Amino acid sequence: MQSQTIMTKAIQGFSKLSKAEKQTWLAENHLENPQAALRLMQSYMHGDDRVQRQHDEFTENTIANFYMPLGVAPNFLIDGVVHSIPMATEESSVVAAAAKAASFWLHRGGFKTQVISMTKVGHVHFSYSGHSSDLTTAFNEAKPALLASTDHITTNMRQRGGGILSIALIDKSDALKDYHQLAVQFKTADSMGANFINSCLEVMAQAWKMAVADHVATKQSTMEVIMSILSNHNPDCRVISEVTCPVTDLKDGEIQGEDFAQKFKQAVDIAEIEPFRAATHNKGIMNGIDAVVMATGNDFRAVEAGCHSHAAMGGQYSSLSHCSIIDGQFRFWIDIPLALGTVGGLTKLHPLVTLSHEVLNNPSAKQLMGIVATSGLAQNFAALRALTTTGIQQGHMKMHLKNILNQLGANEGEKQSLTRKFSKSTPHHADVKIALQSLRSLQQ
Repeated sequence: MQSQTIMTKAIQGFSKLSKAEKQTWLAENHLENPQAALRLMQSYMHGDDRVQRQHDEFTENTIANFYMPLGVAPNFLIDGVVHSIPMATEESSVVAAAAKAASFWLHRGGFKTQVISMTKVGHVHFSYSGHSSDLTTAFNEAKPALLASTDHITTNMRQRGGGILSIALIDKSDALKDYHQLAVQFKTADSMGANFINSCLEVMAQAWKMAVADHVATKQSTMEVIMSILSNHNPDCRVISEVTCPVTDLKDGEIQGEDFAQKFKQAVDIAEIEPFRAATHNKGIMNGIDAVVMATGNDFRAVEAGCHSHAAMGGQYSSLSHCSIIDGQFRFWIDIPLALGTVGGLTKLHPLVTLSHEVLNNPSAKQLMGIVATSGLAQNFAALRALTTTGIQQGHMKMHLKNILNQLGANEGEKQSLTRKFSKSTPHHADVKIALQSLRSLQQ
């Protein structure tokens, strides 16, 4: 019986169905109210057929569009230029916090950024059993041919100032039997470069396989390519964003600047040494980073992987941001890897991605790295400022009030009344529910 139930959920050739057929099959086989589900999916399709076809081609087996709000955080003074930063996120407090931090630093010198490097890396992973000296000789002789094998791929990239920077043979057999790699460094100009890097590596792997066969032709030696793939761990593709000011400029309401600075630094220091805190601390940073990465059509999953691996490079997971107080000067900064692009991918395909780039004055990849890092630093500053002063829930729950009221089905009049009621308090779901019931009973 269980097997029969399982098989009724299985389907052959799903990808060949039309969108309407996919929607119907899904609704009838997986959803309790098929007609309501169909209406819902169809209501989220774009009214312009051209735009909808564009979105359909972004992924596979499309049944609807999943909308993500696009907000803007204004007043970011970055390297002397004021930016409004587009942020794609479903969490309203993220945009509000970023905007608040931007306004705070607007009159305190703003954010300064520095791109350390834009070098990315990929590997040809292979196994080799034989004399290491033979492999080294083969590599030294084959290196020019390995580079030449990718010429047809790298021509355009080299014209834009990118290309392959270096190739190295690395022996990892001490950690894993027979395991070796070709480690290849790339510069991809304004492109994120994933497809470029992977294409180069796959071609290079074939050339390398032939080179080893020609130079190490003994029965005792075997070589097999395992895989060729870029890495999302790019510790050399780094950017720094920072804010600095005299400690006395940090006065926040009744809290003196010296007290604010010391408590703020303690909060960062805790995240430096306590992984449990660092995970949440860095999640807050990624709130700001991911939102801009998504808005600009970049791969937030790759960025997440790179940042979190960077946070663990010291052997223990730690804070991505840092703070110092020296000679009365407060400094707060972030130093992170960001592999981003401003050409290719969705940058010219998704209309709102194109709009986001225009809002940012069509930055280069280097400039976008600074903007994205700044958004993460601003988000972290706002969160730590709240945590070490009023507490984070007061502002968070006020922003969350809209969601609670929508969940409870409040009408516009009720929303306005209850927003005023909770304007000076920290509302929770139960409080709002009781207040709404009370308001409705008075109106009856």
